[in-house]
Amino acid sequence: MVGFLLLASVPTALCATSSSIVYVAGDGTGKYNCDGKDDHIQINQALKFVAGNSKYTTVHLKGPFTYVIDDTLLIGSNTILEGDSSAVIKLANNAGWVAMKPLIKQMSNSGNNNIVVRGFKVNGNRKGNSKVSLGGGYYNMMYFTNCNNIKVYNMYMYDGLGDGLRANSCKNIQFYNNKIDKLGHDGLFAIRSQYVQAWKNRITCRTNSGLRIWNSNGVRLYGNVIDSFYDWTAGGPGIQIEKGGTGTGTMDNISIYNNVIHNTYGPGIWIFNYDTTSSSKDLGKNIRIHHNVFYRTGTNPSIKWVGGIVISGFHNTYIENNVFDGIYHVAIANLYPENYSPNYASTSPYITIARNNIIVNTLKRKKSPSGTGYGVMNYLISNNHKLYMQYNCLYKNAVGNYKNCTSKTDIYVNPLFASQTKHDYHLKSKTGRWNGKTWVKDTVISPCIDAGHPSWGYSQEPKPNGSRINIGRYGNTIYASKSKS
Repeated sequence: MVGFLLLASVPTALCATSSSIVYVAGDGTGKYNCDGKDDHIQINQALKFVAGNSKYTTVHLKGPFTYVIDDTLLIGSNTILEGDSSAVIKLANNAGWVAMKPLIKQMSNSGNNNIVVRGFKVNGNRKGNSKVSLGGGYYNMMYFTNCNNIKVYNMYMYDGLGDGLRANSCKNIQFYNNKIDKLGHDGLFAIRSQYVQAWKNRITCRTNSGLRIWNSNGVRLYGNVIDSFYDWTAGGPGIQIEKGGTGTGTMDNISIYNNVIHNTYGPGIWIFNYDTTSSSKDLGKNIRIHHNVFYRTGTNPSIKWVGGIVISGFHNTYIENNVFDGIYHVAIANLYPENYSPNYASTSPYITIARNNIIVNTLKRKKSPSGTGYGVMNYLISNNHKLYMQYNCLYKNAVGNYKNCTSKTDIYVNPLFASQTKHDYHLKSKTGRWNGKTWVKDTVISPCIDAGHPSWGYSQEPKPNGSRINIGRYGNTIYASKSKS
């Protein structure tokens, strides 16, 4: 019912027909026509026309053409800004804009509703604006404030100096099917926002993270593939979840699942709370991270706080049915970075529970490698952080499986992946293993089959399923490897 009402609240004006579209072109065939210089003028004329005429819903950028802009594009309520896949918005050389002036923003300073941006490319033209530092708040591709119902999808955003989509104090954000390549900050940065979804994005990080959430609730991050390239500008974590500032209230109801995060410069996921206000500093809680794959995260040779999932200052973090392979430093850690000392005095402990995960081949980190290479570590045991391990599989971690934590139910055996070198983490089975196209049979069966938490659900696993969840990425999914007959 809630979903129906949300859909019903979106005006029918967002359902574009050919008669409701205003075309912008570079070949003289549009209602508004551009010449590759100061093209923001004509595009803004089209956007203003649509905002002022209820019969129109859409501004369409025709391709193949590169629209060079030297001022912000302003989009109003109930408006779609779309384009052919060969249409490119490009920032002019030496634009000289002030910080936080984006390429695209809402028309009204008080906010707009029902905004869609889809289908075209955005070239941030980093080389043409090289005097500006990366991550300094310059030339964010989109920046919306106090807006409701934002959709950004099927976009290709690349070579930028700031964020792909920055949303501050917004509600109902959908960010999906985008390709993000080497921006200057975050792919998506949601600040003090509610009901944020990001899915099926392909992101290569530079300077900071792929997806970043700050003081926001109702968050779902799923089905994304995130990595970094190996360079000093390659960025930080794949996903960054942070709570901080004064009077930030509660931050919870966050799920991160079905992602592949690999070769990141910083941690795969970094979760931290630097809120020191006595009334709210304990209100970061209830994050669930499940059914993800992490491999070779934490390649940065200049920092110590690399790893798979790095957590500090959050209550009740659940890490379930993930695979960690070849992670630098540690797969799961309670840890905060060097030169960072938040106040973690608390009347109750900060608890992290890791269950049904596979952790293999953890490597020593590149900076100060001594004493690193454990599967799981709790650096914050004196700061009232606790880490509980239940029914996980750990194998061939460089130094050992645990530091400052332990388990009575974990197993320590080769999980028998289908192909570790190809990052196929399905478990081998004599009865049946999914190979991406069909079910095949192996000559061995993984010890992780039917070895997960005995109270955990298994109903999604195909039969025979042994009436118990498998450990690893595909436990309690339709692609779980089958049990013995």
